[in-house]
Amino acid sequence: MIVDVENASARTSARSGRVAIAAACLLMLCAAPALLSSGAFAAHQDTSKPPAQDYLVYVVCESADKVTLIRFGPKGARIERETHIGLMPMDINGPHGIAVSPDKQFVYVSVGHGRPEGTAWKLKAGTDEFVRYTLLGLFPATMDISQDGEFIYVANANFHGDMVPSSISVVATEEMAEVKRIKTCTMPHGSRLNPQGTKHYSACMMDDMLAEIDTQNFEVSRHFMLTAGKEMGMKGAPDAQMKMSDLTCVPTWAQPNNDGSEVYVACNKSNEIIAVDVASWKVARRFPAANGVYNLAMTKDGRLIATNKRSQSVSIFDPKTGKEFVRLPTKRKVVHGAVVSPDNRYAFISVEGIGADPGTVEVIDLDSLKTVATVDVGQQAAGIDFWKMEPGKP
Repeated sequence: MIVDVENASARTSARSGRVAIAAACLLMLCAAPALLSSGAFAAHQDTSKPPAQDYLVYVVCESADKVTLIRFGPKGARIERETHIGLMPMDINGPHGIAVSPDKQFVYVSVGHGRPEGTAWKLKAGTDEFVRYTLLGLFPATMDISQDGEFIYVANANFHGDMVPSSISVVATEEMAEVKRIKTCTMPHGSRLNPQGTKHYSACMMDDMLAEIDTQNFEVSRHFMLTAGKEMGMKGAPDAQMKMSDLTCVPTWAQPNNDGSEVYVACNKSNEIIAVDVASWKVARRFPAANGVYNLAMTKDGRLIATNKRSQSVSIFDPKTGKEFVRLPTKRKVVHGAVVSPDNRYAFISVEGIGADPGTVEVIDLDSLKTVATVDVGQQAAGIDFWKMEPGKP
């Protein structure tokens, strides 16, 4: 097993006596082989094929307690606005996940730390005006939103708690009220809905499982064991926990493909991606990935984007064959999230950075398969989501 130091744990060690447990769990996941990088990187952009319009992307900065709006267009990439978020003025609140409503009117943010629960926040898109928040479980992390915008699904990852099964919170967005807390597995992460909106998928990091939720009844419908040599799909919710010594996959993301027929799972420990066939509930294929594959995103033409948390890079695959088209290095270490623009032209990548470094957002041109812009943001850039496109500004 590769042993690394989790960047978030280093920054939050004073918060709680439970951090020691979190550190043990997160050793496999992330950060960099050095405590500090060699210095700040200047903003860079390749202007050979500049965009014809502006792209607006939201990113949260976990150790800076900021919600940041990035504008990328003909004039390059820059910060449009920043907003502080959280309940605790004297401590790090830890925003982690983000989702923009389908009508582009609201932004939802999961905040990991509270007293002791985490929270989900509703802001007006563009102005970031606070609307309301609600309490959730311990350290809510990744989130997704239903196609009608009525519900958000938030994975209560419980990074800093005991190794016990946690849950997915279902929150009604109009009232910002938790309508169901669905028990799934230990350290759920990678909350994603299928294109039809009928199923929700999440990875069980400390149980080597994929969990499926039926969105009609808010219950776990099936789960899938990902441990090498023990792969098996089963009905209903899991009834047992894995021993950490038995974990081979340590899944960190579950990404349905564009028609919902397969779910791609990032195995952070074994450095591979597993494709699970939804109809047969069996492994369709597995293929190698880079060191520390972490989050996944799909392009409209079916390519799979993978962030590689330990190897400071982003990969783009043909998930049907496992062919890696390109592996692009990032400017900083601890690569986190990815989102694709609606026109399928660009991928936006969040990179946490380490030590005193800022985070970054990097822009990949999906036609040329090159990184064309980077912009510095607050420390530990994490969840990222697309807002909208509009005519370019001077």
